[in-house]
Amino acid sequence: MDKIKIMFVCHGNICRSPMAEFIFKDIIAKDGMEDKFIVSSSATSTEEIYRGIGNPVYPPAKKILSENGISCEGKRAVQLKYEDYDKYDYFIGMDRANIRNMHIILRNDPEGKIHKLMDFVGTHGDVADPWYSGNFDVTYRDVLSGCRALLDFLLNK
Repeated sequence: MDKIKIMFVCHGNICRSPMAEFIFKDIIAKDGMEDKFIVSSSATSTEEIYRGIGNPVYPPAKKILSENGISCEGKRAVQLKYEDYDKYDYFIGMDRANIRNMHIILRNDPEGKIHKLMDFVGTHGDVADPWYSGNFDVTYRDVLSGCRALLDFLLNK
């Protein structure tokens, strides 16, 4: 069976999408399923990428991951590219703006690969951007519940 390839996407790839990437990786590692998935994250913007080098995970996001026993060492922001569409099975955005920008970058979604994380939970809301809210605890809880629901969806598909 081919690995399921997931790309988590947010605006800058320094808060929400890397949190989702590493939370999802932690969940599948604890369940012994790392060999069934390829998991990455990216940005719709280039705001956190300078001269081709992305910024590391935003310190408060890194801190909340660390407090929950999750490392994101070495992660740097990268931008989503059109070529990624054929490389991944799922593109999971954090909010409506991410979804809109993913459609632009990926030139629509003929295979239905683009989804919003909280849709898997059933709330259909956005994951609040902690860059603006400063509330990384709420974002962590939302992302964790979204990642668990996404995994349930994928395992029961």
